[in-house]
Amino acid sequence: MLDPRALRVWRIGAALGTLFIWIPAIIVVTVTYMADWIWPWAALILLFPLLITVLQVLILPPIEWRRWRYEVSEREVDMKRGVFVVTRTLVPMSRVQHVDTQQGPLLRYYGLSAVTITTAGGGHEIPGLSEDVASEVRDRIASLAGVADDV
Repeated sequence: MLDPRALRVWRIGAALGTLFIWIPAIIVVTVTYMADWIWPWAALILLFPLLITVLQVLILPPIEWRRWRYEVSEREVDMKRGVFVVTRTLVPMSRVQHVDTQQGPLLRYYGLSAVTITTAGGGHEIPGLSEDVASEVRDRIASLAGVADDV
């Protein structure tokens, strides 16, 4: 299970992402207000970003956090995630080429890391783990995959 602090990080990230919706909406409302349009119509324009913000910041992150699962076994890494579309990814240990832990500024502030598993087909990430758990997961996957010398 992911660290509970990941939920806070996801909410902050989603809130920052909604700025790309709020800024144009505020500009449109300002222009329509200055053009003497009927004010209720201009205010109605702000309803869309408000609904998107509530959905992305308050409703979806807890659901996503509760549904995110991963398991590391001797043969594979099994990851399951998703809210509307549930995705299950099985990464065979024989395909793992490299394993990393990553931290952006927000993750570092909350003491979290993400484990990235790289294969020939691309990368897969287990987000929102505490630093200790992320190190353990990284080392275990590297050991089971036989890439421990790269860590």
